[in-house]
Amino acid sequence: MTANRYRRLQTVLAQRQPDLTVAMAGVHKEHNVSAVIRTCDAVGVWEAHALGQHGRLVIRRTASAGIGRRVPLHYHDTVAEGCANLKRQGFRLYAAHWSERAVDFRVADYTRPCAILLGRELEGMPEEAAEAADEHITVPMLGLAESLNVSVAAAVILYEAQRQRQQAGLYETPRIDEATRTRVLFEWMHPRIARHCQAHKLPYPELDDDGHIRRDSWAQIQAGQT
Repeated sequence: MTANRYRRLQTVLAQRQPDLTVAMAGVHKEHNVSAVIRTCDAVGVWEAHALGQHGRLVIRRTASAGIGRRVPLHYHDTVAEGCANLKRQGFRLYAAHWSERAVDFRVADYTRPCAILLGRELEGMPEEAAEAADEHITVPMLGLAESLNVSVAAAVILYEAQRQRQQAGLYETPRIDEATRTRVLFEWMHPRIARHCQAHKLPYPELDDDGHIRRDSWAQIQAGQT
């Protein structure tokens, strides 16, 4: 089981997309946040962002399928600051927001570095996020409802992003450097040992081909503590 899990996690990491992300501006309901994070994992989003959120968001294990820690959630004090930080990192901001300049979400180019901005269902997109966005996108509605649930909208848009990226071949080769993949893989496989090493400022021991900690490597690290 460990060997199969190890190979599965290797495959997952090899398909992570470091230049595709989601930024939640004011989204705070547990079930919505958890569902968005679950979809992020499903389409290979590397990390997500919470903008203008005071306090830590709760990621419900049942709704996220237990993968909350697989998609790190970064916090930004204000919406404006978060948008500015993402732009400095080279992300194009697509706000899921109806306006006169909004386009069908399928028109946007998700093969470039981009962040999907999501707002609250009732209040909508914060004004500062709408102004900072490079483009407004909408999901066409043919019924009486004016909008989709925020987590559903996120899923629809992210799967379009996945479709475009698959066609462009962006999932075919690892896009995250090997050192980072090795570090994260160890943290996923052996979280307790990883926390111990972090607390004591120790290097991670090496893993064998099945994902087990190599005894000789771990012994050398422990010997270095004495």
